[in-house]
Amino acid sequence: MGGDSAPAVEVEGAVAAARQWGIGVILVGDSERIAAELKKRDTSGLDLKVVHASEVVGMHDSASDAVRKKKDSSIRVAFRLVKEGEAQAVVSAGNSGATMAAGMFVLKRVKGIDRPAIATIMPNLKGQTLILDVGGNVDCKPAHLAQFAAMGDVYARHVMGKVDPRVGLLSNGEEEKKGTELTRRTHLLLKNSSFNYGGYIEGRDIFNGSVDVVVCDGFVGNVVLKVSEGIADAMTKMLRAEFGERLLARIGYLLARPAFKAFKKKVDYAEVGGAPLLGIEGVGMICHGGSTSIAIKNAIRMAHDFAAQDLNRKLTQHLEKIGDEPEEQQARDVCEEPTSRTVEA
Repeated sequence: MGGDSAPAVEVEGAVAAARQWGIGVILVGDSERIAAELKKRDTSGLDLKVVHASEVVGMHDSASDAVRKKKDSSIRVAFRLVKEGEAQAVVSAGNSGATMAAGMFVLKRVKGIDRPAIATIMPNLKGQTLILDVGGNVDCKPAHLAQFAAMGDVYARHVMGKVDPRVGLLSNGEEEKKGTELTRRTHLLLKNSSFNYGGYIEGRDIFNGSVDVVVCDGFVGNVVLKVSEGIADAMTKMLRAEFGERLLARIGYLLARPAFKAFKKKVDYAEVGGAPLLGIEGVGMICHGGSTSIAIKNAIRMAHDFAAQDLNRKLTQHLEKIGDEPEEQQARDVCEEPTSRTVEA
């Protein structure tokens, strides 16, 4: 109910996912408004249910107030259905901070994870790059970023199919003396870890395929995400304008149209659908507030596949194998506890 065009887009995406892949979907929110949207579409033979929630968390609501004060909000009810075993995953295009807070409050965190992270997949020259955190945690300690690396490593192995994913730490240069106090201390942790750690990377390395997993704090990650979305959108519009100005250019566009369609599909966030919330005891998928029905449909499939992989069990096993290394404990001891804030992705 919290998306920019809710609930029409969410209902349309859910109907499409149920029809194309046979995925069962519970639509949580204002039952009258949802029912009105369902009547506009052919839902015969689809596994669709509606669960009423009397409250809605808005984009401007604080995450903590949304969790404490709106106990019958659609996002709280959705996570409660997962906790009670009625559903296996939550997909939300609403307030991302509230989604993360509700997931932590209702489902709790995976053992060994202090801060859940929002991850996103971006295209690169060789395939895809996983980036985390992209908006969940602005202030982090080195141990938190090391945990992000652990979650990214497991996700890349079991969801993206990477045999030995290469992990990079986002910084302003490849030299060890570069970066901030946070990145330098995190670098020491990861250098002595069991990951296939490639060291510092720069922003351009996100797209050249030199690493599979990029680790950063939520402030940096959210800036990277928004800048990347803006560049992709601007490039598409500029190319369209250039092709429309001259006759030969228009002819060239007609010949190259299949290539441009393939390019647009690679850079369009709707093709991925959502960003998984890693580190909670369950599956949460956070979508852009302005998601299209295609994005919602793909996010539902992504959440379905995520749940089928039983990723949290694999993550717990991975963390137990790694253990609490002496370097990580040292980093926890020397770093001051920061104030936790949330970025609205």
